[in-house]
Amino acid sequence: MKQAAKFSEQLDQDLVARVQQGDKAAYDVLVIKYQHKIINLVNVYVKDHSEAQDVAQETFIKAYRALGNFRAESAFYTWLYRIAVNTAKNYLLSRSRRNSNFQVDINDAEQLENNPQLKGMDTPEHLLMNDEIITVINNAIEALPEEMRLAIQLREFEGLSYHEIADTMNCPVGTVRSRIFRAREAIDNKLAPLLDKR
Repeated sequence: MKQAAKFSEQLDQDLVARVQQGDKAAYDVLVIKYQHKIINLVNVYVKDHSEAQDVAQETFIKAYRALGNFRAESAFYTWLYRIAVNTAKNYLLSRSRRNSNFQVDINDAEQLENNPQLKGMDTPEHLLMNDEIITVINNAIEALPEEMRLAIQLREFEGLSYHEIADTMNCPVGTVRSRIFRAREAIDNKLAPLLDKR
């Protein structure tokens, strides 16, 4: 188990280094690897699932923008979880809502792994090597219909809100949500056979 965790952490470090060198597809791998954990973590604070998805998306956008300053002094997922917790708390503060049922110490994000509310959402630790994963993700994104590809690019790489994407694409916000969800699902489906082999 320790060896799997070590492999996962090394993979994260390699992917972060690639992102810092301008490889956006490497960040897609990190998003796919951790999106379920982050959404589940945010759900501890934000009970509405659709709002939790928005906060999780915002977490990944903030992390992407800050990744240039990431120095690997902690594990990537620890750093990402701290951003998620802070983003969720800021979201609640901005709407004058508090959730006192569950408190998380953001200084020890690794403890979140043992939280029963977060169990069962782990993505496979035995991911294939970077080049193969990145190739699959690039191909999956390229294979998306144009509307889905544009929606996910505007959200992930440009950092636009759902409303801004809706304005840009001249469609309802619900359509934007659906396109982004289906794009992620398509990428997940392409990766699944690789992950199942590990």
